[in-house]
Amino acid sequence: MRKTTRTKTLLVVVCVLSITATLLITGAVRAQQQQEKQRPSSFTPVVEEPFDVVRARDKAAKAGVMAAQQRLLEERYDLSRRVDESVKMTRGKPIPVGPTAKLKGGMTWDQLGRMSPAAIKEQDVFPYLPLPHVNHPVGGMVFPQVEIKLLPRVERFDMDFDLPDHFLPEFPPAVFLTTRKDLGDVSKGQLITVNNFYELFNGILNPKQLEGLRLLVTQFPQQQFNATADRKTERNDGMLGVTCFDCHVNGHTSAAFHLVGDIRPQEVRRRIETPSLRGVNIQRLFGSQRALKTVEDFTEFEQRAAYFDGDPVLATKKGLNILDRGSQVHDMSEFQEILDFPPAPKLNVLGRLDRAKATQSEIRGEDLFFGKANCSVCHTPPFYTDNLMHDLAVERFYKPRMEGGMMITAQGAIKTFPLRGIKESPPYLHDGRLLTLEDTVEFFNLVLELKLTAQEKQDLVAFMRVL
Repeated sequence: MRKTTRTKTLLVVVCVLSITATLLITGAVRAQQQQEKQRPSSFTPVVEEPFDVVRARDKAAKAGVMAAQQRLLEERYDLSRRVDESVKMTRGKPIPVGPTAKLKGGMTWDQLGRMSPAAIKEQDVFPYLPLPHVNHPVGGMVFPQVEIKLLPRVERFDMDFDLPDHFLPEFPPAVFLTTRKDLGDVSKGQLITVNNFYELFNGILNPKQLEGLRLLVTQFPQQQFNATADRKTERNDGMLGVTCFDCHVNGHTSAAFHLVGDIRPQEVRRRIETPSLRGVNIQRLFGSQRALKTVEDFTEFEQRAAYFDGDPVLATKKGLNILDRGSQVHDMSEFQEILDFPPAPKLNVLGRLDRAKATQSEIRGEDLFFGKANCSVCHTPPFYTDNLMHDLAVERFYKPRMEGGMMITAQGAIKTFPLRGIKESPPYLHDGRLLTLEDTVEFFNLVLELKLTAQEKQDLVAFMRVL
């Protein structure tokens, strides 16, 4: 009897322990599953809700999304229109002037310039933090309103462009060709599209270049602009997709932006502004941070990866356009490689200032550029690039944080952009955080610890305006 009772007791204990262990294991599994659910993924979720549901939700949220980005921008910058009517881009748009960045606590630029990187970081007063996408958790291509007026198909229903027009390149920009310098602006003031490219360029380009241009202005499916129900455009009427020249307008840029495709997870991806294609024939690195080695690599990468946010699963779903490397990519590259910089009448054949044509401020600016300011270490004449990548280690100046849905951390190396024609390519740096040339000088004055005077900064800007 006692043995039977003892046996039953042992069985109860074993059962209790077994149930307890099962509950603990189940709890641990659930906790792990929950943790994994919260952990950022390398892949974009392939979830397709009904289009009407997606559109209604995104439209309802749009005002809040844009208001949040506007608050972020206004905290950082003075966005009012300040331009110099005496210095204009090729087709007459005046350039914006700054600096536009707002300094904290009544600090002056001179005071900030005398501080060490460690002190700036400790006091959290660095004015040029990385710039988040309008809606960083979502990302994707976003086009300025001036472009949408001519190309309604590139309008998104979930967000708008965030920077005012006076901080952007003129639209549409001029087009210059290395093969026909005698013609000047061959665009004749028009936006080059599939409807007018033949009329504008027949007799100017050879057959391969003309075919390459046709492909550059032909629409192909893209992550936000396509036929699927998770697209971000109203249109689904055969006018689907984007073209290379929607971002690289007329072989230049409209300042359309995106998120870099080769970084994951989503919150650590970086806003990336469309770089100009002018002068790609002299460049040996392509993409702001990708270090692609040829324009052919760049062309193919854009179609295969950047168009779909770097996700091959979504590319297959939405309509990946695989270009033939031997013919189509080659033809597209042939046209890109004859895109020229705008004329610079104050520069000589070596790319240096013709001092007989220059003002005293421009002359002082050139001396600073090749001297105290150290600009020429990376930006070497005649095209003012060294075709290398450099890590400016800007994270020395700020503490990591989440802002605007983006992880603001170390940025890594970026390529040396050519400075020829730089006044026609605002905003500046790879993510467009520097709205004017003055902002650019202030940024590098801090990052390189130059301790430039106010007059020296003005002279540097004067020199860069004539490049």
